[in-house]
Amino acid sequence: MSQFDRVMAYILTEEGGYVNNPADPGGETKYGISKRAYPTLNIATLTVEDAKRIYRRDYWDVMGLDTVDKYGPALVLMDCGVNQGVKRALQFKDKVATSSQPFVVAFQAERALHYASLSTFPTFGRGWMRRLVRCSIEASK
Repeated sequence: MSQFDRVMAYILTEEGGYVNNPADPGGETKYGISKRAYPTLNIATLTVEDAKRIYRRDYWDVMGLDTVDKYGPALVLMDCGVNQGVKRALQFKDKVATSSQPFVVAFQAERALHYASLSTFPTFGRGWMRRLVRCSIEASK
């Protein structure tokens, strides 16, 4: 199994299927692909293979994750890109590049701080924090 496929197996499990929560700023979402990010896409009919192609092209390749040789860092970068945006994932990566902490620890701490700053934290914060913990545990495998 390629590193991309291994990461995607985790991401797709984490993101789940179709959701249309009115409180979610992303709006209608399937496999983590949101209507907000892809307004012309028919989210309801999106297939897993369609989602993987989007993730490869717009997330994995943009973040240069083929050059990340370890599963843990690739996973947390991709999970952040999917849930918090590619731009933010790359900003966090640069910010923690010189940290004395292990990359995954420092990176996940930045994610947590950002989540806590959001106005939607009271609604979604508990789920986001659980996601960070699950992702950190998976990244250690």
